[in-house]
Amino acid sequence: MTPAKVQSGLDLLERKWPRSLKDARIGLLVHPASVNKNFEHAVSVFLKSRHVRLSALFGPQHGIFGQTQDNMIEWEGFRDTITRLPVYSLYGRTRKPVPRMLKDIDVLVIDLQDIGSRYYTFIWTMELCMKACASAGKAVLVLDRPNPIGGRTVEGPVLDEAFASFVGGRPLPVRHGMTIGEIGYYLKAEFYPSLDFHVIPMKGWRRMWFDETGLPWVMPSPNMPTPNTALVYPGMCLLEGTNLSEGRGTTRPFEIFGAPFIEPEALAWDLKEFRLPGVAMRPMHFEPAFQKHAGRLCGGCQIHVTDRDKFRPFKTAVAVIKSVRRLWPGHFAWKLPPYEYETEKMPVDILAGTDRLRLDIEKDKDIHRMEEGWKQECREFLKIRKRFLIYE
Repeated sequence: MTPAKVQSGLDLLERKWPRSLKDARIGLLVHPASVNKNFEHAVSVFLKSRHVRLSALFGPQHGIFGQTQDNMIEWEGFRDTITRLPVYSLYGRTRKPVPRMLKDIDVLVIDLQDIGSRYYTFIWTMELCMKACASAGKAVLVLDRPNPIGGRTVEGPVLDEAFASFVGGRPLPVRHGMTIGEIGYYLKAEFYPSLDFHVIPMKGWRRMWFDETGLPWVMPSPNMPTPNTALVYPGMCLLEGTNLSEGRGTTRPFEIFGAPFIEPEALAWDLKEFRLPGVAMRPMHFEPAFQKHAGRLCGGCQIHVTDRDKFRPFKTAVAVIKSVRRLWPGHFAWKLPPYEYETEKMPVDILAGTDRLRLDIEKDKDIHRMEEGWKQECREFLKIRKRFLIYE
């Protein structure tokens, strides 16, 4: 298939900037993937803009340069040596802009490449920005970008707000099928109705896979090297709530998983019983360079997606956890808190958005019955979601 010529919100900045925001002072929330179709970064684009004046920069988790490798590695703000603009960290002493960060701006512009999963923290950084700007009387504008995993399929439990955290702040399924701009409309309507909120939509995007857009892929975070990583992430990030390596410290994070106690052939054989659609499990050994089991030989599998339309990443990850727990019950363990600023609830519970998933796995509940439960939740969510979709 010939890639489409999709234009991101950044590509359309000069033509679509709202007249009501002309000559505004801008704060810009960006990271390395904030580039236009010619690989020009948003900071450069805004510095040349005829419509606005750039006054401050903001960065999310992993840093404005994408420099912090792992979760829970905070970074602090600084003054940029090239632009001389202040750079404010939203993953350090605060995750929500404080009043002094907003005092010299009129509009906070958000240009972040999301990856289509509720766990990914950029959408919750956006929400905290929306909350702060609503209180401060500032506007928010989102430059929209593709949902790289298609934007059609939804999967996984819808978050129970009793389990809200920085990896899931509001009711969304794990795989939500929305763009960051569409989620912004949802958050504004449901939680911040007084906010002056704008989106510059993409042109030419039709809820397609990222490799069909013609846009350049730039890593939105250090462990998101390819769109294929984004495809498996809505499931395999669940392994962060266990003692299994999710492949951090390898060249295929989230596609490779395992632990020192796993025998690869036995695991691959057991996973066949689940008849998982659109995926093949290749048994393998690996040695993580950092994070869980660093420097130790691990057994496990690599996920090979054979049909991305049929592949269900969340169901696949649940099958992996069930299988490992069944085969190595004396070795498998849930990770204990703290995790992503949560000090009491179990990490897997805040990832799933409920404790029901963990409890069902512990009861060895049939995976197809488990799936039917979250499918019903997704059907209810789709009724809400359709009000906020920008693209057919």
